Amino acid sequence: MLSPAGSGSGESREPVNEQMIINMYNTLRSEINQLHAKITELEMEVSEHSLVIGAIEPLDPARRCYRMIGGVLVERTVKEVLPAVRRNREGLEEVVSRLNEALERKKKEIQEFEVKHKIKIRRSEAEKKDDDAPKEGSAQGVLVGPAGV
Repeated sequence: MLSPAGSGSGESREPVNEQMIINMYNTLRSEINQLHAKITELEMEVSEHSLVIGAIEPLDPARRCYRMIGGVLVERTVKEVLPAVRRNREGLEEVVSRLNEALERKKKEIQEFEVKHKIKIRRSEAEKKDDDAPKEGSAQGVLVGPAGV
């Protein structure tokens, strides 16, 4: 006996109507945005680890330094902390690499989904004009107080 389409247990179901296609597409877009956010967060941590390594590398290995471990500040030496911070940075870089691979797979999946369901993204004229104008807050720099203060 044949079962109706999409009633399989645990299998990825094919969308049966336009609303389901839209929901699946929005879910894919949301997953891509989450991956982007996590990658950005972890890249910031890698950058912070690199800054710490750069700051403590030239120091005397016997010098005291403090490290936050699980919310507790512990006293160690540079000799003890430097290898641990390097290992953490390498681990973070590996995770970022895996997340980038997952992001590429997800982008490919959404492109295939767009082609399969003939999805075209239409943008309003206002959005097109906004893309031509420079974004507010896009300038990079340092905020400083008034001179002489």
